[in-house]
Amino acid sequence: MFDLVIFDCDGVLIDSEVISARMLIDELAGFGVEIDAEYVARHFLGRSYPVVMQQIREEFGLTLPEGFEAAYRARLIAAFQQELRPIQGVREVITQLSVPYALATSSSPPRLADSLRIVGFSDLFEGRCTTASEVSRGKPAPDLFLLAAEKNRVSPSRCLVIEDSLAGVQAGLAAGMTVWRFTGGSHLRGLDLSGANGAEPHRMFASFADFFHSTSHLCGGISGS
Repeated sequence: MFDLVIFDCDGVLIDSEVISARMLIDELAGFGVEIDAEYVARHFLGRSYPVVMQQIREEFGLTLPEGFEAAYRARLIAAFQQELRPIQGVREVITQLSVPYALATSSSPPRLADSLRIVGFSDLFEGRCTTASEVSRGKPAPDLFLLAAEKNRVSPSRCLVIEDSLAGVQAGLAAGMTVWRFTGGSHLRGLDLSGANGAEPHRMFASFADFFHSTSHLCGGISGS
């Protein structure tokens, strides 16, 4: 039984990671850094922007120029305006949950607000969001999920985390929570990252149509409060 469902955002609620990965690959190519979608999925997925930049510095010896982040984010949001879509079936699942729910993401507050607005999810998550800007350590550390549980006054052992990234799975497990890994995002198509970092989720599913199959008690017909 669970008292709180904590959703990651990018790649779980919204099909954004495939857009972000494509744009980051293109941007870095302009600085002579050649990476592919699998590299992004293994090393960047689920992590905050500062952590990604640190990885780039350490792996490729590249310090990106001042202003890169702001310009990249502006181009990314412009692409989101044209291409971003919600993950199929997410709204239906959320509105049927019988327990409260929350959102915990490595995205910055401005990017999160833009993303939810673009896909029409702002109403679902008003007052329910926790971002990496609120903790000192991002995923794979457990801090983000622990803070979300604390805000909702729920014990970590009674929380269910829905994640797509390896770092997110690690974070949820480190927090002592049950973790389900969603593999239906476009960015994971054709990739097998299971067990890549030794962190095995409690369940994997590729469609939100299957969300309630093994946990019918979570389905109550109305959204959690």
